[in-house]
Amino acid sequence: MTMTAELTAQVCVVGGGPAGLTLAVELAKRSVSVVVLEQSGHFNRSFRGESVSPDSVWMLDRLGLLDRLEGTYVQMHHMEIVDGGSVVLRADLSEFPYPHPYPVELPQPALLSALADAGREHPGFTLVQSATAVGLLREQGEDGPVTGVRARTPDGEITVRAAVTVAADGRFSKVRELSGLSYEKLPLDRDVIWLRLPFPEQWDGHTYRIRIRGGEHGLFIPTHPDSVRVGLNIPKGGLKALRAQGLGALHERLDRLAPELSDAVRDTVRAWSDTSMLDIFTTLVPRWSTPGLILMGDAAHTLTPILGQGVNHAIIDAVTLAPLVEKALAAGGGPERLQRAGEAFQEAREESVRRSRALQLRQERLFALEGRLGGVFRRSLYRVMDRNRSVQQRVLSRAYFQVQQPGPTVARRMVQEPARRA
Repeated sequence: MTMTAELTAQVCVVGGGPAGLTLAVELAKRSVSVVVLEQSGHFNRSFRGESVSPDSVWMLDRLGLLDRLEGTYVQMHHMEIVDGGSVVLRADLSEFPYPHPYPVELPQPALLSALADAGREHPGFTLVQSATAVGLLREQGEDGPVTGVRARTPDGEITVRAAVTVAADGRFSKVRELSGLSYEKLPLDRDVIWLRLPFPEQWDGHTYRIRIRGGEHGLFIPTHPDSVRVGLNIPKGGLKALRAQGLGALHERLDRLAPELSDAVRDTVRAWSDTSMLDIFTTLVPRWSTPGLILMGDAAHTLTPILGQGVNHAIIDAVTLAPLVEKALAAGGGPERLQRAGEAFQEAREESVRRSRALQLRQERLFALEGRLGGVFRRSLYRVMDRNRSVQQRVLSRAYFQVQQPGPTVARRMVQEPARRA
């Protein structure tokens, strides 16, 4: 597009991730004009939000996006936890009576590209990439309603004026900082080192694997088309100490958890630059909106990687917020109506986020238990879940099935994959 000094739209969305782009597409479909400002110049994001929960798969289907994504994702049919070398829990997701029972692993570039393409089919949709928000426009001084955004681009600064601005710029939200809305960042006891390895021949490609040994644990996630994403826990702030031990310490940690990957990690991870570190924390934001501005996704409620809830809540946020904003704009779009829309959005979503956060924190504490008694307690709990299908389904349903209603399982289709992973 030809860059202009000023753009005008009904809605300005800051952040072109799953939350922001889904919201923008849903608004554009409703004939609401929307400008999306995305800091990156591309969608090639590594180790970012590839796990999509069943509820969000169901929503992507309802939004007409799942068919666009055919061949870019892999379904997860099972979840397996191995603790101290023994299988203590195995869940079969085909037993859950929902239209879309399976989470999928979907590389974020494919999802974001599909959303952007869907948005461009509507005349009111504008995506500006390589645009970094640097300031909020306000009416009546520093404490007045937000009326838009100033952004820096390679071609100079631009201004976007809008009736409402939506911050969808992630867990380190710049717009949240600029807004002055209060929040509390709660660090957890660990961080995660991510790496990507070739998929081992002896594993099937449709199972989430969690391996625990003492106080160490790792997530092993099949990733389209032929790799496994590995997340290894380390103590909070422990990366410097681990690196001081040399790369061999990382290799040995993986040896203890998944010896099947020992050769692959030595062939593939030859420098620390072949890994990525994720700072694990959750964020509590008492108010998600202020006049002219609404927070959503990680900007409003940062979650942890457990059970892949980030993308799930981002998409549900977008589908919830779009009709509320549309209705407020149709009624005149004044600051008071839009403020009530933001408050209604938080009221509709806050309890679901709270439940997911509580479940994640319980799992984090279980994973972190150390010592003989801690290990025995954790394994006993998982074995109870393994033997009692009703307990297992009740626990997992709290994470995976907050939106879908039980009904015919119509989404059993499989993507085409190499025979070794069938």
